[in-house]
Amino acid sequence: MDLPVRKFKSMEVALKTLEPYIKNATHLQTGKPFQNFGDMRSREAVANWLLCATINAVEQRQLSFTTTNDLIGGDGIIHNEKTGDIFPTEHVMVPSQQTGKDAQSLILKAIDDKRNKGGAAYASGKTLVVFVNADTGEWFPNKVARALPAPLYFETVWLVSLQQVAGRASP
Repeated sequence: MDLPVRKFKSMEVALKTLEPYIKNATHLQTGKPFQNFGDMRSREAVANWLLCATINAVEQRQLSFTTTNDLIGGDGIIHNEKTGDIFPTEHVMVPSQQTGKDAQSLILKAIDDKRNKGGAAYASGKTLVVFVNADTGEWFPNKVARALPAPLYFETVWLVSLQQVAGRASP
């Protein structure tokens, strides 16, 4: 990639760097942007890492993620190391304050709010990543997919949800 961006040396280094933020639900919710990583927020970096790791494992691809730049904008770039293809991302969060409400409605509202932010010009060519940080109970990806608004404007929508963060007990 010939864009002026920053990236981790490897997905393993990224995970080790992000581990304290993954374990700190408060930082994922309200943490300040990383100044040394393109003002990406911890939840954006974690979500991009999870997408790359999942797709790499399932499809045997070589995806990584980077910061973005002024030419592309957004909340990071998913980069295919083999082909050079890039997928700029925009992120939206369903915050933890939404606990106990209907998950599908909250997810669809977050998507709708983001697509209404700037319309087609803002969303065109970008991947929308929804970070669900609310304990909303069970939800069904296929039902959410069938209920996506039209026009969607974004190329793709991915949902990332941490169900529980648990560490080892101290001896």
